[in-house]
Amino acid sequence: MLAAVGLAMAVALPLTACGSGEDNAESGPVELTVAVWSLASTPEFQTLFDAFHKANPDITIKPVDILAADYPTKVTTMLAGGDTTDVITMKTLADYVRFAGRGQLKDITSAATSAEGAKLAGLDQYKQDGDKYYALPYRQDFWVLYYNKKMFDAAKQPYPTNLTWDQYVELAKKLTTGTGDKKVYGAYQHTWRSIVQAISAAQTGGDQLAGDYKFFADQYKTALALQEAGATLDFGTAVTQKTGYASMFESGKTAMLPMGTWYIAKVLSEKKKGTTDADWAIAPMPQRPGATGVTTFGAPTAFAVNKKAKHAAAAQKFVEFASSLEGAKAITGIGVVPAYQSDEIRQQYFALPGMPTDDLSKKAFTPDKVNPEMPVSDKTAKIDTILNEEHQLIMTKQKSLDDAIKEMESRVKNEVN
Repeated sequence: MLAAVGLAMAVALPLTACGSGEDNAESGPVELTVAVWSLASTPEFQTLFDAFHKANPDITIKPVDILAADYPTKVTTMLAGGDTTDVITMKTLADYVRFAGRGQLKDITSAATSAEGAKLAGLDQYKQDGDKYYALPYRQDFWVLYYNKKMFDAAKQPYPTNLTWDQYVELAKKLTTGTGDKKVYGAYQHTWRSIVQAISAAQTGGDQLAGDYKFFADQYKTALALQEAGATLDFGTAVTQKTGYASMFESGKTAMLPMGTWYIAKVLSEKKKGTTDADWAIAPMPQRPGATGVTTFGAPTAFAVNKKAKHAAAAQKFVEFASSLEGAKAITGIGVVPAYQSDEIRQQYFALPGMPTDDLSKKAFTPDKVNPEMPVSDKTAKIDTILNEEHQLIMTKQKSLDDAIKEMESRVKNEVN
């Protein structure tokens, strides 16, 4: 089956004997297969495999490496065809809901509701069928505000502590310098709709699936104000030039960058290689006026056991390991933010070479609330498409904000609900 869907198999790594269940009936080592994407450029997978090997030397982990863009389609085909790959990485919550809803994942509620499970950020987003869990998150990313301290110092501006969105816009204007090819922007708002719509939903309590999108208005006004002031790269230009947020920040073309915590690992790596001289740190995402505490948005990533896994007990052992303190220590060591939360893990994270250790960065790393980037249901994919299309029309000024919000509401009502 795997050959039929064109999956590339990575070189097997010697890895441990498992605990209980059907695997005990087998003699000799167990070969565990784990479906992942872009293995060579996603080091967390190899890091977890190596750590699991060290703890369990008799299990061999054989990665099933799939191109990231093809992953949802390939895994859907695999599971539908009765494939026996043992562990399936849940790339998105939407994929998880679909696979769990089809009965294709093993129930691991006992692990999720254990004392260790209680320490996993993002776990609630995997609750299905009332109180069942079919996956455990091993990482939890959320959005923060990256900033270049050199640029703030040069402009004689205080670092971005406790900003409102209006203050963020005004600060971006003050930090913008130069013209043409030498222009440096105060902020860079990437082209994804999340930077407007997901943060708006998180901070207002709005529901992106409900069909009423008036709560988007304030955040769009912020994004458009930045663009109109020339304090961020024009949306249309960013799309046409396929601008990368990492290149903008690392090359010193922007002083501030709202982005997910997954970017920390790359900044640390580039600093270590000497390919960027950005004197960086992180701050909490700007908030709405009158907000108490820090609210942001994010998304977990999880492992699940295939319902038809050849080695179900060994597979569950790996899933639990990846989400444990030991798994968290392993990926924390390369700058990935684990789902497992503890003071020990936070201390390890901020002890990484090159990691900023100021109080503002530590505050950003412990937001008061992380809401889902996008709620999941059988309507999510269609609504996401509609919201993204209208987002692009707003940001390129092909449609007024009021008209686009009305169109979002009309299309969701008529095309989805």
